[in-house]
Amino acid sequence: MRGRVRKAIFPVAGLGTRLLPATKTMPKEMLTVVDRPLIQYAVDEAREAGIEQLIFVTGRGKAALVDYFDTAFELEATMEAAGKSLDALAPTRARFGEVVTVRQQRPLGLGHAVWCARDIVGDEPFAVLLPDDLMSGTPGALKQMVDAWEKVGGNMLATEEVPAEKTRSYGILTPGKVDGDLTEVLGLVEKPEPEDAPSRLAVMGRYILQPELMRVLDKGERGAGGEIQLTDAMAQLIGTQPFHALKVDAVRHDCGDKAGFVIANIALALERGDIAPKVRDFLATLRA
Repeated sequence: MRGRVRKAIFPVAGLGTRLLPATKTMPKEMLTVVDRPLIQYAVDEAREAGIEQLIFVTGRGKAALVDYFDTAFELEATMEAAGKSLDALAPTRARFGEVVTVRQQRPLGLGHAVWCARDIVGDEPFAVLLPDDLMSGTPGALKQMVDAWEKVGGNMLATEEVPAEKTRSYGILTPGKVDGDLTEVLGLVEKPEPEDAPSRLAVMGRYILQPELMRVLDKGERGAGGEIQLTDAMAQLIGTQPFHALKVDAVRHDCGDKAGFVIANIALALERGDIAPKVRDFLATLRA
């Protein structure tokens, strides 16, 4: 069951309706936080964690995601001719075979999106990263998870505590034994009402999962919203395999939400030495 986590699924077929009109023609994952698109942050996090194959589960109108990690010959030739450095483009170049794409042809939920990558994942453990959840921290959230997973194996989720009124927006876990930042997962429920929630520990957009999950998703069982829910499928593995949640040392920004997207831009800009002074000066004028 251990092996090594070499593959990561990025479910990027969503329409991004919460960010309209910006996402009418632009994939939400290509919207920039400071000077990098959301997908770049997620890919950088995956690479840091040792991921070797990036599996994009895409949909119609998402070609820009794949093009972004291709080599831009015209751009690079023009920059070189002008004596400009290509360093800024280095993270955007995928190694040969690093990026693989598969289509999710119908919007049937996160569980269905993950299931679409079943033949690429094969019989290996795999990670899932939701680019909407921008996780800011050093080391990255997935690296922290991989390090913990190598000690306990099985399945692992990133988690954080949310206010009671927010439980209806997340998968919520039933906690068991706690060992530092690791919590045993005894149960999972998708988007419970506050009065029905077993805890306030919410699942964030980072997962390490065993390939047996795909066999559960094969059933195509529908859950909340009539969709094939990843949370419901994971819940069926509890008790048959080790299952833990890790409280990662990272700040989560919900960039699928307009306010969260703006806050992420400000927060990450303030971490950048080249632009932070100007941003701080501007924020000071708002408080005056």
